[in-house]
Amino acid sequence: MPSPAQPANSTEAPDEETEENDQSEQILQSGSVTMTKAKHVIHCLTIVGQIEGHYILPPQNKTTKYEHVIPQLVAIEQDPSIEGLMIILNTVGGDVEAGLAIAELISGMKKPTVSLVLGGGHSIGVPLACSAKQSFIAPSATMTVHPVRMNGLVLGVPQTLSYFDRMQERIVRFVTENSQISSKDFRQLMMNTGELVMDVGTVLDGEKAVETGLIDHLGGLNEAIACLYEMIEGPSKPNEKSKTHSKAGGKKKK
Repeated sequence: MPSPAQPANSTEAPDEETEENDQSEQILQSGSVTMTKAKHVIHCLTIVGQIEGHYILPPQNKTTKYEHVIPQLVAIEQDPSIEGLMIILNTVGGDVEAGLAIAELISGMKKPTVSLVLGGGHSIGVPLACSAKQSFIAPSATMTVHPVRMNGLVLGVPQTLSYFDRMQERIVRFVTENSQISSKDFRQLMMNTGELVMDVGTVLDGEKAVETGLIDHLGGLNEAIACLYEMIEGPSKPNEKSKTHSKAGGKKKK
């Protein structure tokens, strides 16, 4: 039996410890965490390393598995306690269709979403960064835009070329619909032959990514969270007109 001198609220510490353990387990298992003690309840999803699709990558590769991310996004959209989603990106790319599937899910979410590119958001990481309602990039981060490529045996027949063209068109359409860059400018970045020694494409630093309209804002974690809080609070307050982020620049979003 507990001592009579034991305070009545002594059960709070074990509860807090259990919550911290649950969050640590969530980070270890899925690379994500839901913060419940902040001003607003937001879910932080990290997309790092290589996007793993239909084929399992070697165990030494740092990967983000799309079969883990997709159920998380569905749960976040359906959970009434979660008010917004923060996506942290540091990826070299990966499976095109898996990455595009994740990007489509994020783009179709009703809840406020903000993405932040740290380190790099290359290849299929570009549409993933653009999929959020507002996107940020750190000044030191970079993004690589290049045409669709495929590993393994590729048959040299017209059908293969047509398949590549259609897949590339899907990416171009998604990026231009979810950012401020034009189709012409994005294709020009994609087909640039004067920058990469062994490849076709363009590497953009943080400032250049914002200048081209690919990313909305230059900033770090503080600015990204402030933007997400503003999106959460804006339409929810009574007797106050709905407002958008002051630096949004008329970005077209679904």
